[in-house]
Amino acid sequence: MEKALYIDCFSGISGNMMVGALLDLGVDFLFLKDELKKLNITGYNIVCREVKTGSIKAKKFDVEVTSPQPDRNYGDVKKIIGDSKLDTGVKKISLSIFQLIAEAESVVHGCEVDNVHFHEIGAVDSIIDIVSTAVCLSKLKVKLFYSNIVPMGSGFINSSHGKLPVPAPATVEILKKVPVYGGNFDFEITTPTGAAIIKALVKGYGSVPYMEIEKAGYGAGNIESKEGPNVLRLLRGVIKNEYDIREEKLIMLSANIDDSTPEIIGYLMEELFKKDVLDVWTEPIYMKKSRPAFKISVLCNEKSEKEIVNMILVESTTLGIRREEIKRYSVDRELKTVKLPYGEVKVKVGILKAKEINFAPEFESCRKLAEVTGKTLKEIYHDAVLFFSKR
Repeated sequence: MEKALYIDCFSGISGNMMVGALLDLGVDFLFLKDELKKLNITGYNIVCREVKTGSIKAKKFDVEVTSPQPDRNYGDVKKIIGDSKLDTGVKKISLSIFQLIAEAESVVHGCEVDNVHFHEIGAVDSIIDIVSTAVCLSKLKVKLFYSNIVPMGSGFINSSHGKLPVPAPATVEILKKVPVYGGNFDFEITTPTGAAIIKALVKGYGSVPYMEIEKAGYGAGNIESKEGPNVLRLLRGVIKNEYDIREEKLIMLSANIDDSTPEIIGYLMEELFKKDVLDVWTEPIYMKKSRPAFKISVLCNEKSEKEIVNMILVESTTLGIRREEIKRYSVDRELKTVKLPYGEVKVKVGILKAKEINFAPEFESCRKLAEVTGKTLKEIYHDAVLFFSKR
């Protein structure tokens, strides 16, 4: 079982809506306030109050600017976060969100990423919204993120760059390759910050995954709408099914190659393993006119599919690739350590319904220990299995 968060953005998403919903899930407001003190930023105050939007009770989070703020670019923001005493995980999440916004703004306005000067990233409220999101997520220890299809709204907004269409150009840039729709809202319901939060975190889009909901949190937006409550709903829970077996949709790519050399095929396999793939393998086959050939297959996620296809076409002699959508079942895995008389070895463990059902010494860990100790690989494998079984 893994902790999961479903972002139900039926009314869009913004930075302050996200923070409000996370606080409504149970993150302590005073804890957040203390964590934000680790940023070397002054001239602001944060408030959180309970409101009703439509008939739904929600938390409304706001940043009140109490004194003028200096002009900041993305380079300044990176330094502020990097020099802070925030936890490493909080810094990583914060910077991944800021990076998406900065890259989008640099494309829209035609400037270098680090030199981007714009209201969305330079304003203290955006900095606090994003870092607060990271602090709350770290506190909740969520590992998996899902979202419904993202609504964008319509109309026009006034910004520091003048009048802009909705969705804002930066929002469109950020949401490339993310499933979206316009919605019935005639205002900006998904902001660049909200879009970047989703893009940085979410791995799956659609309906609520098979999960056990533990709590729901609601964060209020700034605009009252006739189309429905302007709130963001977060569902916190654990991903599980009847047998605690994972069900994944994966992509299998394959090509039959009869006009290449073993050296080229071997090199291609090595390069593919460096990418975001789950497995790569080859099979000896016979093709027309009894030609001996290779069948190369790659298992990957849809996210990395295009990159893998491009590599196979560029690095091999094939002119086409087959694609199949497959379903894979798997159990939870953990990497544990077993102590041997002469060192330590990592062991991969399969877990089903909270029980260890299988294990195997991790090859690279065994190989490194063999190089250091001079013992044979098979001896280390044998000892790792023996000592792990006797725990």
